[in-house]
Amino acid sequence: MPLSHGQKPTACLALADGTIFYGKGFGATGETQAELCFNTAMTGYQEIMTDPSYAGQIVTFTFPHVGNVGVNPEDDETADPVADGMVVKWDPTEPSNWRSAGELSDWLASRGRIAIGGVDTRRLTRAIRQQGAPHAALAHDPEGNFDIAAMVARARAFPGLVGKDLARDVTCAQSYRWDEMRWAWPQGYARQENARHKVVAIDYGAKRNILRCLASAGCDVTVLPASATAEEILAHDPAGVFLSNGPGDPAATGAYAVPMIREVLEKRADLPVFGICLGHQMLALALGATTVKMNHGHHGANHPVKDIETGKVEITSMNHGFAVDSQTLPAGVMETHVSLFDGSNCGIRMTDRPVFSVQYHPEASPGPQDSFYLFERFVASMDAA
Repeated sequence: MPLSHGQKPTACLALADGTIFYGKGFGATGETQAELCFNTAMTGYQEIMTDPSYAGQIVTFTFPHVGNVGVNPEDDETADPVADGMVVKWDPTEPSNWRSAGELSDWLASRGRIAIGGVDTRRLTRAIRQQGAPHAALAHDPEGNFDIAAMVARARAFPGLVGKDLARDVTCAQSYRWDEMRWAWPQGYARQENARHKVVAIDYGAKRNILRCLASAGCDVTVLPASATAEEILAHDPAGVFLSNGPGDPAATGAYAVPMIREVLEKRADLPVFGICLGHQMLALALGATTVKMNHGHHGANHPVKDIETGKVEITSMNHGFAVDSQTLPAGVMETHVSLFDGSNCGIRMTDRPVFSVQYHPEASPGPQDSFYLFERFVASMDAA
């Protein structure tokens, strides 16, 4: 909650333009620099903090009540938080939920992540929308000692995400199999024992729930690192290839990912390919399109997206700061989905092959489940092949 009169702040958020926000620190102590974004989701703060797509970013939560259901090991999307920091309006209260296994502040502290509460997140969100995602420095010191000039200087020195290949930082170190399916009441996470198709998933920063969705749709999933070659992928003789979500500049990751995707498409003309988020951008680049940095990106679980081919509108979960420029899509590649917020591209497909991708997150963790059909479409394309 906000600091009371005369109370000394224990955390500070400094933006590169010199704007300063003071508040109450929780989680780890120290300082970090990153790009600042905001997320409008009302649930899923643990999934958001552990989403590898947030590497290099501090997340401002627009929903004021963060931490009130605690944390638990089942909701992690990767082994540890990837987002660099957290900004909230109210500092967390004691958790109240039957699934809670600990407090958010302790969880952040044990994983080296800094958080600040008591911030006017409405003001901060408006600033991000109007001026673009700023570079920021976030510090937590229980004694309240902050060198503001030095923090602003470090925020200004942060290199930003343009030109940064962060997929290498968050990808798996070696290949592994995945058979855990989506959580369901009352058994929790079951195992896929009757998979119909062998799928190779390229890990650019894959969320666990995406892999669970593939398993639930009937896939025998083998996960390979982001640097996997076309030869290594095709050696598994997959029925389909999945390109995962991930962080950073798609053009930078594309330096090695695009040649691989093109070679796979050349050698297996019948192979279904499905991409999500960064995987969508990688596919678009491989097909000849370009990507652009967005002003403040899309981060939240309430984004309306229109399916151009059916006219249906899906409420989706999104997390991206770069987008595919639909004006650069080549012949033979059509736009399939668009954002109803700003008209930006949210999906493409090849017109003559079972190759498609979407910008948003159909695994819905957190978020609505309108788009799970895309995993079923991927499996159906493998059935047809």
